[in-house]
Amino acid sequence: MSIESHPRILSLGTINADFQVRAEEPLTAGKTLRARDFLRLGGGKAANVAFLARRLGAPATLIGRVGDDDLAAQALQPLRESGTDISNVTTAAGMSTGVSMITVPPSGEKSIVLAGNANDSWNVEAEERLVREIEAAPEGSMLVMDFEIPAAIAETGFSVARRRGLVCVLDPSFAGRIDLKRLPGLYAVTPNAKEAALLAGTGSNGIEGARKAARVLAEQGIKVVCIKLPRGGCLLHHKGQDMHIPSPPTKVVDTTGAGDAFTGALAVALLEGRGPLDAARFASAASACAVSGWGSQPAYPTRDEVENAALCLSAYPKRTD
Repeated sequence: MSIESHPRILSLGTINADFQVRAEEPLTAGKTLRARDFLRLGGGKAANVAFLARRLGAPATLIGRVGDDDLAAQALQPLRESGTDISNVTTAAGMSTGVSMITVPPSGEKSIVLAGNANDSWNVEAEERLVREIEAAPEGSMLVMDFEIPAAIAETGFSVARRRGLVCVLDPSFAGRIDLKRLPGLYAVTPNAKEAALLAGTGSNGIEGARKAARVLAEQGIKVVCIKLPRGGCLLHHKGQDMHIPSPPTKVVDTTGAGDAFTGALAVALLEGRGPLDAARFASAASACAVSGWGSQPAYPTRDEVENAALCLSAYPKRTD
């Protein structure tokens, strides 16, 4: 099978230029903080998913928008170098590329201010190109999408993918933009605990809150619910069972992009035919590896690193009910 006909990850959503600093303490209102180690990187949920898919050896196509400014090169160059297909990234005339301003305190728990810019500016031509790309995707491909682009665009991509019979995975940010009733047949969803609570209309406290949210989401027809937990790992709900998969031991340096690494690794594992449990272990391991370095894409692990980190999760899951 040629690379062109091999099933691939189609990553639909945000593409950003990241600007990151390390601060001496967390952000607080009305206070100027000292920071160091300024970094200019590529980022954005869809871009990160596509980048990680390529790092793990899966063919990946990125679908999204950048501006007609110099920040587009910053956002796209790492993807180009990784071998990601960026031929379906279109340019929004007169717009800036999306920008993420990231502050990382000593705890590693980043704070982000996001300006969507070109991510929110889709025209008819770009939407038609999105439709053509999904319609032409090889059989067995998978759509991974976020809602940090206009909801109507994400829903269009989903509708075409489902018509093609492709598996669809949703990273539900921004959760407030999402109407799950408009996504019938969604296979997998990867919210964090707060997003899961918002989507399900439940509390978000601990494993018990995640368990309640997961069951509500599963009742809406979602086959695989993976709720990313605050300290790493996930709560997996599949076929009526709740399973807690922890994070492998790791030193948290920077949580930027860790959730995207989880979603990307889960999608790659599912694309390869792994079952949901094995895929969730693989995703938890990838996310743990991602927090051990600075930035998102520069810290993303190789396949060997993920497989090695996943070895210590073989004794899991643990039932939560």
